[in-house]
Amino acid sequence: MNVTVFCLSVFLFAGCSIFSSNNYAPLETVPSVDVKKYIGKWYEIASLPFSRQEGCSCTTAEYDILDDGVLSVTNRCKKGDGFDQAVGKAFVIEGTNNTKLKVQFFWPFKGDYWVIDLAEDYSYAVVGMPSRKYCWILSRTKTMSDETYAGILERVKAKGFDITRFNKTAHDCQ
Repeated sequence: MNVTVFCLSVFLFAGCSIFSSNNYAPLETVPSVDVKKYIGKWYEIASLPFSRQEGCSCTTAEYDILDDGVLSVTNRCKKGDGFDQAVGKAFVIEGTNNTKLKVQFFWPFKGDYWVIDLAEDYSYAVVGMPSRKYCWILSRTKTMSDETYAGILERVKAKGFDITRFNKTAHDCQ
């Protein structure tokens, strides 16, 4: 085996284990998600954002059913004078009662998308990653009561997320 191929193989193997959700403390999800109730438009209330979200406001996520176990995902935000949009797919992880998904915006990369808090009436949802690096608080409306938001932050903090890093999302757009 050539040295380059061997080094690349070791790197890829190490990379897979680094990004595996098994290397983190357990992250509890909600018991189940009714996908038919979950689809539709969500407004981001706050997040531990990833770099692509820098400078974003008016952030939304829209989900629809494509096939059994596959959802379409459209994330959109206002950036500068225009809008930025990312379209992808979410794949339900079998045996998780629809609480854990893998989201893919760029093939072949997939990221964890775990529903870790959810209102009984599906008025809000919280999505996080086992690494605790990213988290999104979503609502069916552009605003959320301070009481609801504070309760969510308490529960998210108890799950190991650094709530001091959360950014509230502005929704002052047309």
